[in-house]
Amino acid sequence: MKMHGLGNDFVVLDARAQDLIVTPALAMALADRHRGVGFDQLAVIENGRVGLHLSFYNADGSTAAACGNATRCVADHIMSETGESRLVIYTDRGKLLAEDAGNGQTSVNMGFPLTKWSEIPLAEEMDTLKLPLDGSPTATGMGNPHCTFFVENALDWPLESFGPEIELNPLFPERTNVQIAQIMGPKRVRVRVWERGVGVTLASGSSSCAVAVAAARRGFTERQVDIELDGGVLNIDWREDGVWMKGPTTHVFDGTLTADFLENLR
Repeated sequence: MKMHGLGNDFVVLDARAQDLIVTPALAMALADRHRGVGFDQLAVIENGRVGLHLSFYNADGSTAAACGNATRCVADHIMSETGESRLVIYTDRGKLLAEDAGNGQTSVNMGFPLTKWSEIPLAEEMDTLKLPLDGSPTATGMGNPHCTFFVENALDWPLESFGPEIELNPLFPERTNVQIAQIMGPKRVRVRVWERGVGVTLASGSSSCAVAVAAARRGFTERQVDIELDGGVLNIDWREDGVWMKGPTTHVFDGTLTADFLENLR
């Protein structure tokens, strides 16, 4: 399936009825927007030991423990398939609860944010609220690492060159996602995203959660905010039981990979 959440696009492989081995080569081939299908992330639906399990791959073939928008997309698809309005999905991030929020919106609880340096992780012990980098960004873990810079104008920031520089900074042993955030008010933040292993994306669920947590920790916003991304708006609500994310999803088409395409990967 091809799906997207606010232009943050995914290929979703359904492996519930068949064994499927995803290699980095397969992920990269599918990610190619000229010779494959094209995606920001690849999501694989599997039957886990205790329930539905999702695995995620970046466009460069690397893996990720979390992908918020892909989780919402798959949750909406499964709930439409089963007729249920609530769903539990297991990921390497942990057990996530998804709900049909009505009006074409799907919500997912992305779990508790990680704010200790060793959990994110960072290379050494330090204050995660203000990292020792120019701009004093905030680090947050949402199952994957995030680095949020608060700036006066997000649109003026050279994300295409700045993003990879921060992603590969030695401070982040597992690389990092990078967000440029502009506070628009106590309940709204304008955000642009560089995703590790992908590049500039129109939206990112886990990045939006990380920005909301960082902004609230810094005292810039309330705990419930609208995150305005290049592709649209996500509502983030940092509650006592975790960080909830709500927004629209789109199922674009279903497809079948040809034998010729798969043979060329060998």
